[in-house]
Amino acid sequence: MATVILVRHGRTTANASGVLAGRTPGVELDEVGLKQAATAGERIAAVPVAEIVTSPLERCRQTAQAIRKALPVKPPLRSEKGLSECDYGEWQGRTLKELAKEPLWKVVQTQPSAAVFPGGESMAAMQARVVAAVRRHDAAVTAEHGNEAVWVAVSHGDLIKAVLADALGMHLDLFQRLHVEPASVSVIRYGEDRPFVLATNTNAGDLGWVATKPVTKDAPVGGGA
Repeated sequence: MATVILVRHGRTTANASGVLAGRTPGVELDEVGLKQAATAGERIAAVPVAEIVTSPLERCRQTAQAIRKALPVKPPLRSEKGLSECDYGEWQGRTLKELAKEPLWKVVQTQPSAAVFPGGESMAAMQARVVAAVRRHDAAVTAEHGNEAVWVAVSHGDLIKAVLADALGMHLDLFQRLHVEPASVSVIRYGEDRPFVLATNTNAGDLGWVATKPVTKDAPVGGGA
């Protein structure tokens, strides 16, 4: 199967002010976020990217466009609703400091599989949605470009954590142990028998190795060379 590079959008004005943006329209990258997105593009530039798929929200589209601009060969750029931010319902637009006082906050922190946002979606539904979207696109890229293909998915923090948790075989209730920073890069290769998590939450370093790492079916006993 192909390899997916998961990129969280760069920092936004909402991130900087401690507001849960959710699906609020018009939330864009701030100056720091634009630089972060450009850096992510520079890191990925050594990889022959088959396509870029992004959440339709502005902050992700800006990040995806910055990545595409840095690539020597411009791949198709597609929007995917399955990668869109969690629907936080009535929590959307409120400050994290205020939300931390809500009884649901503890559930989100300790038992996210039971968390349902008032007027929004559950975290379990969010995970099912994004995992299905990533696996569907990965299969499509593999079918069109082969097992050695690499593609980029630009999404949001909780969604990328949910995809990583699925690939690691972690219960959703453990996904808060993962950390995904703005414009960070994580890498998953979906194998025939299991996913291989090649990197998580990286913020620096050339990613050319992603394209040269051999595709294997089995995990090497002892860790390999």
